[in-house]
Amino acid sequence: MDKRTRARQIAMQALYQLDVRGGNAVSSIDSFFAESDEDESCRELAKKWCSGAWENVRQCDKLIEESAVRWSLSRLSLVDKSILRLAVYQLQFCEDIPPKVSINEAIELAKKYSGDKSPAFVNGVLDAVLKKITEKEQNPKVAETQEKKEI
Repeated sequence: MDKRTRARQIAMQALYQLDVRGGNAVSSIDSFFAESDEDESCRELAKKWCSGAWENVRQCDKLIEESAVRWSLSRLSLVDKSILRLAVYQLQFCEDIPPKVSINEAIELAKKYSGDKSPAFVNGVLDAVLKKITEKEQNPKVAETQEKKEI
């Protein structure tokens, strides 16, 4: 298995644990990373992505809620929420990862760890998130105006 794919699996599992155990578990999550894989570079990448997603969880959740038509975060399975948080973080903050890669990898995680309908759901939400991110980048003044209206 590719190191980056394995790192995504580990990061998603760690995000799941943080969601279940609460943000106070951040200090104890290091032991999970230490036991998750023999490859140190894989563990470090997973830790970087998990930390980044967790530090930006409110921003990621906002994009997910705006993009998941007729679905609130509370209705999402914890697995799907963890997959989406990781992918949204990568779409928004990891410029070295092509958006198609983040979306495809998230779909693969959904196929492996979630229900039959999850891959299509994850794909739809992430396509909408990518569209919102792209629109904000192309029209920063419009995005800034919309954000002020929300406040």
